[in-house]
Amino acid sequence: MVQAPHIPVLLGPLLTAVAPVRGVWLDGTFGAGGYARGLLEAGADKVIGVDRDPLAFRLAAGWAGEYGDRLELVQGTFGRMDDYATGLDGVVLDLGVSSMQLDEADRGFSFAKDGPLDMRMSQSGPSAADLVNTAREEVLADILYNYGEERASRRIARAIVAARPITRTLELAKIVESCLPRPKPGQTHPATRSFQALRIAVNDEFGELIAGLEAAERALAPGGRLAVVTFHSLEDRVVKRFFQDRAGAAARANRYAPDLPEETATFRLVTRRAVGPDEGEVAANPRARSAKLRVGERTSAAARRSDRAALGLPSVKGL
Repeated sequence: MVQAPHIPVLLGPLLTAVAPVRGVWLDGTFGAGGYARGLLEAGADKVIGVDRDPLAFRLAAGWAGEYGDRLELVQGTFGRMDDYATGLDGVVLDLGVSSMQLDEADRGFSFAKDGPLDMRMSQSGPSAADLVNTAREEVLADILYNYGEERASRRIARAIVAARPITRTLELAKIVESCLPRPKPGQTHPATRSFQALRIAVNDEFGELIAGLEAAERALAPGGRLAVVTFHSLEDRVVKRFFQDRAGAAARANRYAPDLPEETATFRLVTRRAVGPDEGEVAANPRARSAKLRVGERTSAAARRSDRAALGLPSVKGL
């Protein structure tokens, strides 16, 4: 059997939380196929693998055939998953950039490798270079602060505007580094937060996240499971509040919250708290260190729209 090139994060805890794995599942962030394989090996009758990156399907060409019609691949966004399938027994979403995207310098996601400043997951539309070289200084600062939680956002935005045009990843990384103190041993690279913020903006990741959670709610059958793996606090906050809102837990968790009309719960919380990796997984796969898993079970209540502000969705004016 051909092995997946990257290790899927929190696969073991995910399969435990959604067991028994049966029926039809949708992997909305197919990537290198690790979760889809895991679900199929665990007993899923079929997995629909969705990804907006055409690279995912080129990489899968060498092994996807071994699963026959149990694996269906769809190029698209998980925010439209209910266009691809309904009545699903489960949905899994692994958010953020994938290892295979980081590993390819030409994709422009990595501050550690020189490449064109791209960052487009779909390989279409405006790139990070377009954003960096055309956005107003105050818009860039808001992107860095709201999407990357970068405290030095205004200083960095000012330096970016002064250095335009910027076309290469290492060029941008050096500009960011020049605005920040030298990191201590063990700290993350100074450009981590800025690159995260620009990637989120280029790919509208938060808009897609809300659309995906709502689409999963529409696509899941009663009793179906939604499992979401996040990699930074902003993503996890949105997913946590979505599940709390849908389970009717948000208002009950705060005795000072105003009385609101009670909505019928559309999800039951399977994981009351986020599940993280154990020491063994972190040692084997350092990318797992910041990962968090949350799982909910769909009820029979009708799906509904979300209050995006209440879910803590960051936004940038003028973007």
